[in-house]
Amino acid sequence: MKEKLTHAESLTISSMLFGLFFGAGNLIFPAYLGEASGANLWISLLGFLITGVGLPLLAIASLGMTRSEGLLDLSGRVSHKYSYFFTCLLYLTIGPFFAIPRCFTVPFETGISALLPSGMAKSTGLFIFSLIFFAIMLFFSLRPGRIMDWIGKFLTPAFLLFFFFIMIMALLHPLGNYHAVKPVGEYASAPLISGVLAGYNTMDALAGLAFGIIVISSIRTFGVTKPEKVASATLKTGVLTCLLMAVIYAITALVGAQSRTDLGLAANGGEALSQIARHYFPGLGAVIFALMIFVACLKTAIGLITACSETFVEMFPKTLSYNKWAIIFSLLAFGIANVGLTTIISFSLPVLMLLYPLAISLILLALTSEVFDFKQVDYQIMTAVTFLCALGDFFKALPAGMQVKAVISLYGRLLPLYQDGLGWLVPVAVTFVILAIKAAISKKRA
Repeated sequence: MKEKLTHAESLTISSMLFGLFFGAGNLIFPAYLGEASGANLWISLLGFLITGVGLPLLAIASLGMTRSEGLLDLSGRVSHKYSYFFTCLLYLTIGPFFAIPRCFTVPFETGISALLPSGMAKSTGLFIFSLIFFAIMLFFSLRPGRIMDWIGKFLTPAFLLFFFFIMIMALLHPLGNYHAVKPVGEYASAPLISGVLAGYNTMDALAGLAFGIIVISSIRTFGVTKPEKVASATLKTGVLTCLLMAVIYAITALVGAQSRTDLGLAANGGEALSQIARHYFPGLGAVIFALMIFVACLKTAIGLITACSETFVEMFPKTLSYNKWAIIFSLLAFGIANVGLTTIISFSLPVLMLLYPLAISLILLALTSEVFDFKQVDYQIMTAVTFLCALGDFFKALPAGMQVKAVISLYGRLLPLYQDGLGWLVPVAVTFVILAIKAAISKKRA
């Protein structure tokens, strides 16, 4: 029985985990952050790294330190019923309902659509591309035992090759000085908070909890089976992965900020990266960018289908097989993808605003549970407070036609930072401090 992973095995799993995390959104959001923040680049990027790198690392650490088998096991600390509710909601959100359809539509909207034959309707192009993407994704997803090879050894290196091909040229020949670029919108008035909220959109804190089951399974494949050794290996691979993510976020944001002087402010990060690629590689740039985005999204979609299917088999062992779950989730994602990227994003944001605080409070308690010896009732109190406060951010993020003004106004009067999208933060922090003091007093008396 092995005590730890070799360096090569750690790198393989870290490469796989990076590939699972790093989809097109992880390029698009920091690229736009760079363009929009300009001279405020580093303070905005700091906010982005808190939620885009720090939270995913803490999510992975929470699984490792508590020696949990996955999200279902970890969220069971609240209650058995809640673990099923939260696990289903999280996996469906980052799986077939929102994140996987986004993996279909982002490469099409930002890269593939520019390569369509003239005269082809965009909706037709999206359908054909979705069908091809669906077929490739399902082919790999139906072979979960090879996911470490597919993603860790092939797709991630291919993505990094395309990425650095563009970025090295951009860093060697910058388009402008970002210090002279005036920040726009929220990046001018509240750069740190804007960066924090942009990091939400990567969904990576949720993905860190979701992908834990794949990481733990991969570690055991290499022969490390003792719970404490699996926990240590999980944390180590998480640190390596998040360091690589932070480097790539910083490069992407910097290149985005430098491009603003010459290329102007793009409508979104995908358009910004496409313009940068075409600038440095006229003619060929559009193809390189399309391939980079396609590979980025494909590897993430494969990982999400695999994680969702394995988890639902674990939760409902007497219902469907892994392959049937994978086919169902793939078909759902294919159907939802064809409603368009704008619609997907408008409905995913409210759910994220509800899920993120619940995930953060669970991670916080899990990481500090050994120190304060939190009981199940503490998890339940924290979750109840978080849920009630996060509902306010959920209602506020709904599309304009679905908002209830009276509810939003009430939450606005009651919760500090509500207008910034962080209405849950102060109540959750206060609740945690109270629970920690109570637990410390109880521990001292015992």
